[in-house]
Amino acid sequence: MRAPYGSGPLAPAVLAVRGAALLLALVALAHTSVRGLAEPGLALVFGLLVAAGELVRRGAAAGEREPAPLAAAGALAYALLGDSAGRPTTHGALQVIAVVVVAQALAAVPRRACGRRTDADRAARRTLTVGFAAVCFQPLYASGQAERWFGDGPWFPLFPLTVLALTALCDAVPAALLARSAALAGGPGALPPYGSLLVDEVRALAGTGVAIGATGVLTALGVAVAGPWAPAVLCGPLLLTQVSARRYTAVRTTCGQTMASLARATEIAGYTPPGHARRVAALATAVGRELGLTGPRLTVLEHAALMHDIGQLSLLDPVADGATARLPAAEQRRIALLGGAVVRRTGAGPEVAAVVEQQADPYREQPLAARIVRTVNAYDDLCGESVGGPLRALEQLRLGTGHDHQPQVVEALGRVLARGGLTPAGAG
Repeated sequence: MRAPYGSGPLAPAVLAVRGAALLLALVALAHTSVRGLAEPGLALVFGLLVAAGELVRRGAAAGEREPAPLAAAGALAYALLGDSAGRPTTHGALQVIAVVVVAQALAAVPRRACGRRTDADRAARRTLTVGFAAVCFQPLYASGQAERWFGDGPWFPLFPLTVLALTALCDAVPAALLARSAALAGGPGALPPYGSLLVDEVRALAGTGVAIGATGVLTALGVAVAGPWAPAVLCGPLLLTQVSARRYTAVRTTCGQTMASLARATEIAGYTPPGHARRVAALATAVGRELGLTGPRLTVLEHAALMHDIGQLSLLDPVADGATARLPAAEQRRIALLGGAVVRRTGAGPEVAAVVEQQADPYREQPLAARIVRTVNAYDDLCGESVGGPLRALEQLRLGTGHDHQPQVVEALGRVLARGGLTPAGAG
């Protein structure tokens, strides 16, 4: 999750997701308690796999959508389990949910005892996702309908793969709802469109989500052939993937911290007003979401917005309020190129450097990210000059759409500001 929900009342979307997960968990636990545990050995194996996956995870790092991939893969494998060593299983969908819920609850006890935070929203999502997969798979498998559709040969794995694809789409819906509720905690002006967040979540499935889903399906098929010992062998590659993903995330986090520190250098040196880079990055990201940017493109935009003024450190004397638009075109171009050269040395990537380098170009020659940074930067500068408030600043940007700013970007900025009550950018 991108923000905690600790201090104020929970958003309706959060209450809906948690309430649905709680109701499903209570029904599953009650049904399993009355009926009794079928195949207790298998339930124990998968319960331990889910609990172990929760225990070995750390806190979710920035940008890490699934901090417990072993637990997710184990839960999906149990939901997609039809046979064990060639014999049909009878555990059913509700027992799958009950075992996953109990495993998550048991894993939370030592984590809380060690002072680690438990993520109720992620647990609720997993309950709903595993429940969806189990309800789609178990009845069709037990009734023989899946075998009639796909046969009992090499085409049968298409059945769990199809269920897995539908499950991934199902998981993206509450994930986007929760992400939007988290953004709402940052103020209405930062509220991104739900459709943009949903696309972002679906695209994220191409990363670790593919490894998790593939491991879940392979584990279920492995147990069908080899019995309960298959998870110990098949989940090993996912553990290596988890370690690699964490190292990659750590590198990206360090890179982001480096850029944030460099962005503050212009403020400390007196070249830009306090908080300017942070405000431009936050507002540019909101405008980018408004225009449909997601995933890596949104990250490039955010990093470029943070670093867009770094080239001003080459000036002998600061420009008043950091507004380089008053400088000659050649000087603006020189500052932009020097800024891009600095960015290239931070490891942020050539895409971020290109956006910074093109800040002084005519907007029709700029990529969308550069146009957004240019417009949002101008808005923050105008608000800092006290031109008459945010409405007046936005009006001046609209007057400049013929030459300086893309009309679509200005209108998207207006919509974002309207949701935030047109709060002055320089207020934070």
